[in-house]
Amino acid sequence: MDHHVKINFLGAAGVVTGSKFLIETSEKTILIDCGMFQGLKELRELNWCDLPIDVNAIDLVLLTHGHLDHVGYLPRLLKQGFQGKIVGTAPTLAIAEIILRDSAKIHEEEAERANKEKYTKHHPALPFYTVKDAETTIQLFEVEMEDKWIHLSEHISYRFQYNGHIIGATFIELDINSKRLVFSGDIGRSNDYLLEDPKRPEWADFLFVESTYGNKLHSEEDVEQILTDIILETIHKKGNLIIPSFAVERLQTLMYILWKLYQKNKIPNIPIFVDSPMGSNVLDVFSRFPKWHKLPMAEYNAMCNHVNSVQSYKETWETIDDKRSKIVIAGSGMVTGGRVLTYLQQLIDEPSTTVLLVGYQAEGTRGRQLFDGAHEIKFSGKYYPVKATVKHIESLSAHADQNGLLNWMSAIKNIPEKVYLIHGEPAALDAFRVKIKDTYNWNVTIPKLSDVETLVI
Repeated sequence: MDHHVKINFLGAAGVVTGSKFLIETSEKTILIDCGMFQGLKELRELNWCDLPIDVNAIDLVLLTHGHLDHVGYLPRLLKQGFQGKIVGTAPTLAIAEIILRDSAKIHEEEAERANKEKYTKHHPALPFYTVKDAETTIQLFEVEMEDKWIHLSEHISYRFQYNGHIIGATFIELDINSKRLVFSGDIGRSNDYLLEDPKRPEWADFLFVESTYGNKLHSEEDVEQILTDIILETIHKKGNLIIPSFAVERLQTLMYILWKLYQKNKIPNIPIFVDSPMGSNVLDVFSRFPKWHKLPMAEYNAMCNHVNSVQSYKETWETIDDKRSKIVIAGSGMVTGGRVLTYLQQLIDEPSTTVLLVGYQAEGTRGRQLFDGAHEIKFSGKYYPVKATVKHIESLSAHADQNGLLNWMSAIKNIPEKVYLIHGEPAALDAFRVKIKDTYNWNVTIPKLSDVETLVI
């Protein structure tokens, strides 16, 4: 075997989103994750560019988990000639299937609306990919078990390891010619409401580790008390609490906490509307894969029965017209699309409305604008004044903070030859680089987008 391995940093390098890492060896060419860029316009525009590689040469894609910024580019990969396998754990592929179908539907609807309302520079505006493209992609999915070594060729094997974060999520250990490359994916938190603690790698010759919260510690918030106070204040104002939420994990966690608060008599029986078709589908994944989470099925069923599931766009408008104080949980989590836009267009200019942000808000998203105190927000080409109260709970994040990341790395018995910091904004990447150097004195580097590194193994 040729002892040179090339690593192409095609995404999540110097930025948080667009996770894509190409490993070229003399035996196999492997892509770890295949995500879309989100956030800043200059990043989103990269999605429309073909990858600067020979896509036909890729033998397989290994997915760490099913989030859009890790799977959302897959249909475009097929358009560029990929014909290999797309491999992940069973829940990861179930989530990816839901996300790709939902994303394709949104792309089609947005293109149609842009053409109809003429707020596009493109004539005509085209969807990034179609539902048909998504279905073709799903046909290439292949399930592999967690914690089992899979042999790809004479000198290459890989293994998925449980990583918390979302249902099905893993980190990937890739052994090439007796050297181990570890790709962290997104690392979950300890003591999660729904998921077990992440496993930790015990050996890494080359470590590729996420740095989303590399410069932060999650605040020691009492989430239940904060939610209770916000809900009681909403009822007092006779207003609405709108929670933009990621459909995977965050929505289910919120449902669980709200149900627990009602059970404990901390909050009254305020109507809770869940308006996320994708979130409802993800709930089904929880029922299909009970071993991948720690929620007993009796509690799962009681939690689901406690909320009102909004099925149609017609019901969205009926929910908006409902004059009662209520809680609405709707996608998307960074307010970049989805049903939450309709609620905010109608209710963000009312002082009785509270908008609660419950996760990471990437640069360039409406969620980040609200988090930063924007006085107006733009939807479909029009500006809306922000008169609602905007609040934020950071500690519901599904990502480990700096201490959590350091703890995840602490089980590694050897000294890695090199640590690559990925999946973070510049300030987080640099702060985490210094922290790892001070803590472990490891050789740390921060790759940039499109960098190519040659490893000798």
